[in-house]
Amino acid sequence: MFVNTFWSLIPPIVAIGLALLTKETYSSLFIGIVVGALLATDFSPIGALDTIINDGLTAAIADNAGIFLFLVILGVMVALVNATGGSAAFGRWAASHIHSKAGALLATFALGVLIFIDDYFNCLTVGSVMTPVTDSQKISRVKLAYLIDATAAPICMIAPISSWAAAVSGVAADLNAGYSGIELFIKAIPYNFYSLLTLVFIVALACMKFDYGPMRIHEMSAQLNGDLGGLAGSEDEAANPKGRVIDLVLPVLVLIITCTIGMLYVGGFFGADPSGSTEFAGDFIGAFGNTDAFVGLPWGGIISLVLIVIYLVARGVISFKDAMSCVPKGFIAMVPPIIILTLAVSLKTMTSNLGAAEFVRDLMYGASSGLYSLLPAVIFVVACILAFASGTSWGTFGILIPITTAIFPTSSELLIIGISACCAGAVCGDHCSPISDTTIMASAGAQVDHLTHVSTQLPYVITVAAVSFVTYVVAGFVQNALICIAVGAVLTIATLFVIRSVESKKAA
Repeated sequence: MFVNTFWSLIPPIVAIGLALLTKETYSSLFIGIVVGALLATDFSPIGALDTIINDGLTAAIADNAGIFLFLVILGVMVALVNATGGSAAFGRWAASHIHSKAGALLATFALGVLIFIDDYFNCLTVGSVMTPVTDSQKISRVKLAYLIDATAAPICMIAPISSWAAAVSGVAADLNAGYSGIELFIKAIPYNFYSLLTLVFIVALACMKFDYGPMRIHEMSAQLNGDLGGLAGSEDEAANPKGRVIDLVLPVLVLIITCTIGMLYVGGFFGADPSGSTEFAGDFIGAFGNTDAFVGLPWGGIISLVLIVIYLVARGVISFKDAMSCVPKGFIAMVPPIIILTLAVSLKTMTSNLGAAEFVRDLMYGASSGLYSLLPAVIFVVACILAFASGTSWGTFGILIPITTAIFPTSSELLIIGISACCAGAVCGDHCSPISDTTIMASAGAQVDHLTHVSTQLPYVITVAAVSFVTYVVAGFVQNALICIAVGAVLTIATLFVIRSVESKKAA
């Protein structure tokens, strides 16, 4: 009765509405799950409970066990770095080299761009490394969370070597689009306006030295009152005097190297992949396209954790007993994001069981006639809405890419633009969704209240999304990436000048 209809979108709408209304995440997500289970079972109490437990919570934990393990490992490493005084030492070093708020913002942005392998890895690594830097310049934690979020998924979506490239190429691999999956992904990068314009937006906003919307209130509080808005209990303990900058930099470098090797190993670069195939042996790009981040990241994380513990104990900066005490501390720190991620994935399952994918697919086919040149912009909006409602960018482009390849001929440049619109819209919706795993990880990385992060970054996301929509309208007719990027960049900067002017008049 409710399957494959508008009712399939009701559970995430309920969850998002309650979250924004009550500012309480756990109950909002759970109520959304309950609503979805009731709709899926025609309001059978026993059937709904069975669906919640078996199809929802239990399956979410089992399917995401690898990511949960990686989160715990990252939490332990953050606790280790804090206990050794590495974070404090890096903060002191950064304070002596970065003398402005804009410098701290741009440094955070640069690090986010450099860590392009995986969005989870990006969120938590950038958060742990840059928190002391942004704190020293009195930048609010919600601003840090936005920078983390805006340089996680958007960067991964335009990086040919990333878990996201692997996901997109996997979806597009067998669609008879005239290109291989990875070729299609690379060709789509110049038209991924939301990801590219987000980078322009961040740099321009940092250089123009202003904020707007709810973010402005938090930034003023941080600058004037020193209230950074971090979660209670997230502050570092008394700094270990033995700590050095290397005690933070080395763990991060080791983590990057081992996680890269782990993803290559799982992808079959060094021989056979888990399925026994040797197709990608020695093929760097192909191995990344064939990897499983849920296995590769924990693989590299465990190795890096062992190596870092040995290094820190051998250097005498921390005792083995104190190092082991960081294990439960790191686990406890990651409990909130793990709970939220479990509930968010369960909600996605309910939405899927109700046939949201089929409902959206039918809407797309119905809108395809008479809007040929405008279809990229339409696809972008649909992808934004679907990703926002479902909290998953991967699921969104998994739904829309096959539809897009069926709409456009393989010889048309509009096919590439349409694929880019799918990916860009998926990133955009995912970027601002309160039930998105990446958004949750960004909150965890900055150690800030999750819903506060969502509400403060929403105006920024909407601004870039609006400019991206206009740029896709232009792209549908012009079909030239360079011209469209130039138009989008000019519009982004011009929009910021207009907003700054309006904000100045309000303050006067």
